Amino acid sequence: MKRYILPGLILAVAACGKAPEPAVSTEAAPAAEATMPEKTAAESRLAEVVAAQPAEVQARYAYRHPYETLSFFGIEPGMTVVEGLPGGGWYSKILIQYLGPDGHLIGVDYAQDMFPLFGFFSEEMLLQKETWVEDWTAGANAWYGDDGAKVSAFVFGSMPSEMAGTADAALMIRAMHNLARFESDGAYLSKAVADLYNVLKPGGVLGVVQHMSPDDHPDESADGSRGYLKRDFVMKTLEAAGFRYEGYAAINENSRDVPGADDVVWRLPPSLATSREDPELQEKMKAIGESNRMTLKFIKPAM
Repeated sequence: MKRYILPGLILAVAACGKAPEPAVSTEAAPAAEATMPEKTAAESRLAEVVAAQPAEVQARYAYRHPYETLSFFGIEPGMTVVEGLPGGGWYSKILIQYLGPDGHLIGVDYAQDMFPLFGFFSEEMLLQKETWVEDWTAGANAWYGDDGAKVSAFVFGSMPSEMAGTADAALMIRAMHNLARFESDGAYLSKAVADLYNVLKPGGVLGVVQHMSPDDHPDESADGSRGYLKRDFVMKTLEAAGFRYEGYAAINENSRDVPGADDVVWRLPPSLATSREDPELQEKMKAIGESNRMTLKFIKPAM
């Protein structure tokens, strides 16, 4: 595989497009620690891919931190990675290019019979979901062609048996709340978590980024219907399914997001769902920024 080495340190780019300054200690460091370690080939490649994304993608780095997030989860070129709810491909386009021609990205959407539960999907939109696997795969192939990872897809609850035990990592980035919201309607969260466990190799990583509810909120306000889940709920759910908790990173936290018990996450950017007709309120939501998010790493234990 081609190796990429970049001069200097390239981290996730803030909205202005400038990399953040590294923290500086006031204590004198021993001479042996004074030199920053050289980036690995994977770190340099990820930094290059992240820095090459379009301006509208980089504008969200201040809240999404793709370099730090993927580094924390240990994602490397050549891996097979499952991405839950890839949507329009914000993370997919980074992953396809970063994983490279030796890698494999597997997109996973919600089960088709879950979408009517939202209550706002038209008949035409529901029909489109019936061909999502083929449509998403065709679209993702067109993003980077022969230069990127190969792609495939399935829907939760219908994982092809041949995919079992093939993935190095799975990512659930802001994708768990609706599964939890509709768990009582069809065990959607339970089935999705089982698929994630089964698709991973022993020792595989499950990375979760999720809108985080304050611990002191009532459980019913953190059931996913408002977009938020409690960290304790996520941990208990995944540990009960057999995953081992490995660690937490604060990289996607936003202390300005302090929702009331009745607040929905979609009041914040980029949705701004509750302030479209209220410019003053919209400015307040923009000042908060995107949601406060937990970032959790789990492992499927080796047999």
